[in-house]
Parts: sequence; structure tokens; C-alpha cells
Amino acid sequence: MQYSLLHAAFRGYRLLVRQHAHFIKRCYSGDIRNIGILAHIDAGKTTTTERMLFYAGKTRSLGEVHRGNTVTDYLTQERERGITICSSAVTFGWNGKRINLLDTPGHIDFTMEVEQSLYAVDGVIIVLDGTAGVEAQTVTVWTQADKHKLPRLIFVNKMDRPDANFEKCIDDLKTKLDAKPICLQIPTKNIDGQLGLYDVITLEHLTWEQKDFGRIYNKVKVESSDALRKLQDKRSELIDELSGIDDELAEVVISTESFDNVSNELIVQALRRATCNQKVVPVLLGSAYKNIGIQCLMDAVNAYLPTPGERNQIYNCFGNDLAGKVFKIVHDKQRGPLTLVRLIRGELKRGMRVLSSGGQAEVITKIYEPLADEYREVNSIQAGDVAICSGLKSTVTGDLLTTSHTSLKNAQKRYMQSRDTAAPPKDIENDDDDELDVSHELFSIEPKIPDAVYFCSIEPPSISAQTAMEQALKQLQREDPSLRVSYDSVTGQTVLGGMGELHMDIVKSRMLTEYKIDVDLGPLQIAYKETIEAPSKTTLSVEKEIAGSKQNVNITLELVNNQSELFSLDKSPENLQNLNALRPRILQVLRKGATAALERGPRVGGHVVDTQIRLHSITVGRGTADSFVMAAAAQCVQKLLSTSGTRLLEPIMTIQIVAPNERISAIMADLSRRRALIKDVAPKGDRNKQIFVNAPLAELSGYSSALRTISSGTASMTMQPCGFSEMNAVDESIAVRRAQGLD
Repeated sequence: MQYSLLHAAFRGYRLLVRQHAHFIKRCYSGDIRNIGILAHIDAGKTTTTERMLFYAGKTRSLGEVHRGNTVTDYLTQERERGITICSSAVTFGWNGKRINLLDTPGHIDFTMEVEQSLYAVDGVIIVLDGTAGVEAQTVTVWTQADKHKLPRLIFVNKMDRPDANFEKCIDDLKTKLDAKPICLQIPTKNIDGQLGLYDVITLEHLTWEQKDFGRIYNKVKVESSDALRKLQDKRSELIDELSGIDDELAEVVISTESFDNVSNELIVQALRRATCNQKVVPVLLGSAYKNIGIQCLMDAVNAYLPTPGERNQIYNCFGNDLAGKVFKIVHDKQRGPLTLVRLIRGELKRGMRVLSSGGQAEVITKIYEPLADEYREVNSIQAGDVAICSGLKSTVTGDLLTTSHTSLKNAQKRYMQSRDTAAPPKDIENDDDDELDVSHELFSIEPKIPDAVYFCSIEPPSISAQTAMEQALKQLQREDPSLRVSYDSVTGQTVLGGMGELHMDIVKSRMLTEYKIDVDLGPLQIAYKETIEAPSKTTLSVEKEIAGSKQNVNITLELVNNQSELFSLDKSPENLQNLNALRPRILQVLRKGATAALERGPRVGGHVVDTQIRLHSITVGRGTADSFVMAAAAQCVQKLLSTSGTRLLEPIMTIQIVAPNERISAIMADLSRRRALIKDVAPKGDRNKQIFVNAPLAELSGYSSALRTISSGTASMTMQPCGFSEMNAVDESIAVRRAQGLD
């Protein structure tokens, strides 16, 4: 009761603060920065975001993760666990620029949240833990940023701690991420151990006043001969490195014949060009918890990350017509489904009629400026901005919003014309692949949903709650595309598929807190996959009379091992005439039925992968319904799977363990009992070691608790999927018995 009263009082105070917060005028796209903040779990993303909001005047008090009062972690589960689960958007002004920032999760179970957010940003801040360097999830989010070709800044956090190692972080960036870091700051500590910074470009010493929560910081020109000489050497190294990348800076260096005559403005301009072209990564440092270095980070966002107009040039084919990306959907109790939109071209107004990628026309009833779970209504947004829209009930994540079919077709036509008139590339094959990727991003931006690694049944507390549970699951799945919801016709149960134990636990908790449904989850099952043992071929003839109409299908299919194509036609001379006579509609329904049969394998019901269906011939009787053809194709594939047999593929996880030297032998002995493959053991500091392991997911149930017991709470671990692997006969037999509930 006391917590509820405090929470209500705090929420009321925040709403009051919002009413008096500094008003941010609507900006042109050149004054906008759309950025994401990415990191490994517990690196300090949310704390960094809270400091940004505080120094920008958006909040009047500092939110702390451990106190459960942060702006961006607003879900009950986030505040209880102290982690970010859902990405959230906030908007604030800094030095005349409007910054739209997306705070993203760091846990591997919620990687899909990061992927969705990257469609909406033009650059990212990657936060490193100064005591740990580049960690497992850092590599994952870096790869995601590479995929979206996003410029990035590095913020090395927690540099106030005694065990922080700035040089190691820089080495990690070079060796683990193949990055080209440009250090803009150097850490320093006074006799009391308080962290300060040296600015390499301006040759200044920066210190922060803690009495005002770090709002005030001092800049002093470095006069000490030793420190100044060191800084000047670093500045010369920076200019030398940049001049090898930026031609304009190189010309200035050659003409002046001295690094000392290069102005700070020229360095900043050259660094901006190199950063926007993803040739270098500026590195800043500080301590978000101790309120050090955040203002410099926000200055760097304005100075080095691109504006919306400098990216998304492929959307020029829309001209002044509306084009917006839907990158996230949330459900609000009062406002219903809220759609987060990144506007690429045109202007979005309240009451406007828009068309989604699915062809559904809808009306935007209201537009809000984002601040996590609080909203300020606006009348319109301009190109380059991010906003929350209400009224879009059919739109899903990944949709492209336009004004009409005509607008979309005209954009496609202009895009094709611009591509055809462009100069021929040097590498035609690679260019065609790039064009396909660009076209997909333009007109069909459905996110690629990762495979589930766990699944379990879900049951309502009573039959009367079944409909409410199904509706709640639809809303959660619309918010989180990585949550799989299916109906098992064999058992009659609703089945959930998720990215990990935490993911499933969060779903159960949200069902209770947000929808007041106390669901029961069955035991977690491993999401095995299956693949055929050997190629097989069969012919199936099906004849049946339905409602007085004779249905007749004769079909010959073959299953072969193939990792690229799912369905193909046998173009041999004896079958070519039969296949050429096929109507496209028959071929379409046949393909749909055959591929649907691969969704459930014969061993444990796993998805059948690395398998191609090859059609040799088909004869369809007159008057045969499409549904009958589809069912016959599925039945033929199921017959092939049963007769040829399948092998199981189990999910493999990559684990990174950090533990004291004296605990390593016990941990490795336990891993050997779990069928783990130890890839490497490396020192980490003076007292710890890192173990890099690949292990089957089936052997890792409750492993985090077991690791704490073995190491007496001194070890830590991270885990993420790294593919599937074949099993030997003994392990496969055990897995089948577990899946059937016999063990």
C-alpha cells in the first residue's frame, strides 16, 4: 500500500513537471537527431538516458534504476527487475536541436525490440561498461547497427570505478568489432579519486560539480607542461588519422604543413563527415551514475551524428508525398493501440487518412510527442520526426504508411526509373543484391523475426477467461513480434514460443498485471528443429466425393536436402509439359499446402528445415477445389517425412562466463557434464578469467542459479543463441522422450 501511494504521488509529480517543462518548437529536419542507445545489459543505457532528460530540462529530478523511478522503464516488470524490457521513445531539446531518443533493452531475450527501433533512427550511441569492455550483447547490437548502416558514437561508462580500463575498451573495439575508434577524451582523476576528462580537440580539462547533480561543469585550458604535451600529441594523432580518411582535412594539413595550425572547427567538420560515412567511431567517456560526461555526449550527438535529411535518400522517390515507417506498437489502457511512426517524407496531420502496407485505409485520430508512457498532443509532425499516433487499429510493425495506392505506385515507378538511369556499377552481381535489399526496405519492411528457442502451453484460469486471454495475447504479439502464438490441433492447447526463460516469464507477468488474467504456463520445452535423413520421392493419389462433387488429385513430390530454396519444380523433359500446363493458382495453393506441412515434423513436432520440396508432376481433376489440392499436397509431404525419417537439430547457445581464477576448474568440470564445447579461456584483469563456451540449450535449464552456487555468487554470465546442431542417437532418444513427457 505504501509503495502504491508513493508511486501515485511520483507519477502525479511527473505529470505536473511535464506541464511546466521547457517547450520544444517543431523543428526542421536539419535540427533533428533521431538516435538509439544500445548496449549490453547493465552497461548503463537507461541511467545515461535519465541524465540526458534531466540536463535538457525535461525532468526535474534524477531517475534511478535501482529506485524504480526512471522515465523510460515504466513497465512494472522493468521497475521490479531493474532492466529494460520494451524500447521507449523520449524527445528533448539540446542546444537548439531536437533529439528523439530510443532507449532499448540490453537482454538477449528482447533483441527484437532493438531491431524494430533501428528502423527509426539515423545514428546510435553504444554504451560500454568501462570495467568490462566489449561484451556478448555489444557484439550483437553492433552487428545490428552494421546491418542498418548506422553511424555511431561510443560512450565508455562507469569510468569512475577503480577497475575501469579505458585502454582495454579501445583495444576491444579494434579487435572484437573491427572498428576504428577516435578518442575525443582522456580520463583523469584527482587526488580524491574524482573523475575528470581531458578534451583532446580543445586541449581543456573538464570537471563536474556534484552539488548540483552535475549540471555545472568547468572547462579550463590545460597549462601543465606534461599534461599539455600529452594532449597535443593525442591531438596530432587524431588529426593524422582523420587526414588519412578525409580529403578536405588532408589538403589543409598539407597547405599549413603543421598539425598545430589546424583549427578545432576543421577537425569537428572532418570528424562529422567521417562518422556519417561510417569510417570512424568517435569515443567519449564518463560516468552516468556520477553525473559526469553526459553534456559532452549530447554535444557530440548534435555535432557528429547525421540529420534525417542526410540519410534515407532512397525515399526521395516519394517526393513530397507521405512516407512513414511503423517501428513499434504499444497498447494504452485509455488510448488503445498507439503506433510509433518515423516520418520519412511529407507531413503527418491529425485526422489524416493513411494507407498501410497491408492495403488497409485508416484515420489518424491524434498525434502525440513521445516521452515514454506520457504524451503531449500535437497537431502535426514534419518529415524526419518521430511521433505516436492513435487510431491505427490494423497497422502492424514494419508497415509503410502512405496516403494512397497511387502515391505508392508513383514512388515505385520513380524508384525504378532512377535505378535504371543510374551509372552501371562495377560489381553487377553484388549491386543487384543491394538493389533487392533496398527495394525490400522501401516497400516491404516486415522485420525478420528470430526463431523461438523455447515454447510452452498457456491455459486461462477458467473457460470464461479464454476469450480475454486470446485477445490479450493478440495485443502482446502485436507489440512484440518475437512472441509466437499458435494453436496445437493435436493437444487442443494454445502454445507460446519465445526467446528465452525471461521472455516467457515477462509474458506471464504482464498478463496478470496489465490484463488481470492469472494464466498457467506449462513446462518450458526446447524448440527443436528437424531435417530429413535422406532424399525421398513418392506419388499420392487421392479421390473423394464431397457434397456430390468428385475431387481427384494425383501428385508426385520429392524431398531433398537444400538450405536455400524451399520449393522448386522438376524441369526434366518428361515432366516439363505437365508442369507448364499448370495454372498459376493451382501452383500457388499446392506450394502453400506443401510448405505448411514442414511446420510440424514427425518426431517432436519441430519445424523441418534445410529441406526442399520438388514437384515432379500433378494431375487435378475437373471441379476439384483448391482446398482439396492444398490438403493433398500437405498429406503427400507428411507421408514423405514419415517414410524417410527425420533427424533432430537442437539449439546451441554461446555462453560467456566471468569468474575468479580459483573457481574456474569447478565451473569447467560442471560444463563438461552439460555437453559443452569450451572455445577459449582468457584472462580478464588480474583476478578473473573469461570462459567462452558453446552448449546445448537443453542442458542449460537453471544454469544461472547453478553457476551462482558453484562460484558462491562471484561469477557472472551472458547467453545468446548461435544456431542449431545435429544430435547423436543417444541424446536424440532422450530429447524425444522428454518432448513426449516420458522423462
